[in-house]
Amino acid sequence: MKRLKLLTILLFSILIFSVPECSARSTMNEKALGSPQETAVCAQGSGVASKYPFTLDQGGIKGLGSERSIIVCISDIHLGADDEYAEIQKNRGPLTNFLRKLRLAPNVKELVIAGDLLDEWFVPVDRDTYRGKSQKEFVQSIAKNNKNVIDAFNDIIRDGKIKLTYVPGNHDLLITAENVQSIMPGISQARDVQGLGTYTPDNRPEIAIEHGHRYNFFCAPDPLSNSAIIPGAISPPGYFFTRIATTSVMEGMPKQGTSRPTIVPNSLGESQELTYIYWKTWNELMNELPIRQGFKEKIIKTNIDGFTETYAMSDLFPRQANVGAPIEMNLFKGILENWDERQVLNNVAVRIPVRKALIGASSAAETDEQANVQYFQNPDSDKRIVVFGHSHEPRIITSDTHDGLKAIYANSGTWIDKNRCPMTFVVIVPRRHERHVGLYRYATDGSITEMDSAELSGF
Repeated sequence: MKRLKLLTILLFSILIFSVPECSARSTMNEKALGSPQETAVCAQGSGVASKYPFTLDQGGIKGLGSERSIIVCISDIHLGADDEYAEIQKNRGPLTNFLRKLRLAPNVKELVIAGDLLDEWFVPVDRDTYRGKSQKEFVQSIAKNNKNVIDAFNDIIRDGKIKLTYVPGNHDLLITAENVQSIMPGISQARDVQGLGTYTPDNRPEIAIEHGHRYNFFCAPDPLSNSAIIPGAISPPGYFFTRIATTSVMEGMPKQGTSRPTIVPNSLGESQELTYIYWKTWNELMNELPIRQGFKEKIIKTNIDGFTETYAMSDLFPRQANVGAPIEMNLFKGILENWDERQVLNNVAVRIPVRKALIGASSAAETDEQANVQYFQNPDSDKRIVVFGHSHEPRIITSDTHDGLKAIYANSGTWIDKNRCPMTFVVIVPRRHERHVGLYRYATDGSITEMDSAELSGF
């Protein structure tokens, strides 16, 4: 249960922490996301049968014959370098089996990894992430610790029948294209700015696949806030959140080491009000996931992304000299004021107001809503199918585009061990003038459950 609570913390919940449901289908509009229309269906299918139900049988999918056209999307695998704290261990075997079967599936054309394949964030505070070595060596240690999974990916690449594409997520946003290639030679990669990418499959301009962290205040690359002291650094606050949260769980969520200074709202304007909310985010995190170490104790080892110091929690928290005084930042100074510029640098098509981004960072529904905002309601976008990962909450949501066409958003979920609905994936079947999107769950016995499906026409 403690690790389940951690999963929600890692979405940077601000006020209330809850275990994610395994949700399926709803309709998307400006106010309905997260409504009771979303039904938890992890144990059984939604009852909405796909016209082309996905199977890994070597005989292929009925109605497709030998046609190789299907796009499969998985995400949030979170392979770690050390099983002392890695998030996927039990599910590595089923994932390997899934990939081995997928390799032989006659109708699959593409496999897309929509971020968080490799994990640099889920590391206790007392560890040097790279263990004093290079990023390349760290990536190779992940490959060694997850050899069967990486071998299965490489078998797919070597066969040349299924195109394998990787899109960066927030937990692997620093890992370079070269270092990904070092463990999976020949893999295709979709990148735009560092730590981000969006993939449109071959000859399918109506589809966009990305991780989804581009739109999250705490997870999107931040090349601005620490640039004066650490030039070139892009790690956002979520990196430090995750390091502390991992430590709390490993320590058994102990009694808080020392008390933390309290900050109170002042009357110095909106920027200060938002800084207070930012502090409250950190404070609630530490209330839910305390660690033994003291507030000013230098415990967070870095040696990553230009960070070389060992930091204390007091370096991360905003501070206030006295009641009514300005609330000031240490690390991430200016993060609220530079949010608009940060979005420009991160290729965010439709700007998200800073207050909405800060408060909505806790919500998986807000991640889902950005598919609507950035793509379906954006007059400059022609996408009708969008797939995200990031939230670990698998679902399909239907909506309309800005010009009145039906659209489908799907979240591919996660493969980590401790999730209410793990081992999920999205399947897109382009068929003549139709597009069929299915959400599926793989089981340890090799069976596949269809959770939900939706279809589009008019292509």
